[in-house]
Amino acid sequence: MGSQDETRLNKFLALHLGISRREADLLIEKGSVRINDANATLGGRVSGDDTVFVNDKPVSKNTPLTYLLFNKPVGYVCSRKRQGDSPTIYELLPASYHQLKPVGRLDRDSSGLLLLTNDGDFAHQMTHPKFYKVKIYEVELDMPLEPLHQQMISDHGVALEDGPSKFELERIDDSRKQWRITMHEGRNRQIRRTFAALGYTVMKLDRTNFGSYALHDLEPGKFVKTDRA
Repeated sequence: MGSQDETRLNKFLALHLGISRREADLLIEKGSVRINDANATLGGRVSGDDTVFVNDKPVSKNTPLTYLLFNKPVGYVCSRKRQGDSPTIYELLPASYHQLKPVGRLDRDSSGLLLLTNDGDFAHQMTHPKFYKVKIYEVELDMPLEPLHQQMISDHGVALEDGPSKFELERIDDSRKQWRITMHEGRNRQIRRTFAALGYTVMKLDRTNFGSYALHDLEPGKFVKTDRA
């Protein structure tokens, strides 16, 4: 058993590089990680006196953990590079936050709550299905949702290529075009694909809640620093 000042190497890398523990393990497996003069191995531990190198560069132990709650506007992508003419979310953030990574993603045409951090462990806990984080979205459809289709989605699920899609639906108004969706999954474009399979087009998709985090009155394009929940 290691001493109390020791930390598992993959956790150390996740905290200081802003990656997941799995990504840290892959770096170790590739032989990219060294502790002092020795190549690191999976399951290794690091103490306060050790120097950890990744690709021969020392890993700083003084990186403060940062958490941003950002209201992503429509039209922006979550990647670091522009996709065609679409700007990236980093164009709305100060340069000092450009090392932060999105926790999950919202596609270009979607808006709302997006978390960014350099804490890979936190990102893993927010996105891995086993942690069961609730996400709430407000959606506008191109035409009223048939009651039968509402029941299909909420009771049985809709068959998609990557498995059935099921989530809770709550009417926002009497038009049957405006819906509040509660779900625990987060597969790629899942909400849009679910409605498309039934013949609907999602005109607006806005995430308002993610786990214990909520947008409240934060304006599009704005962000606030927050704490790890």
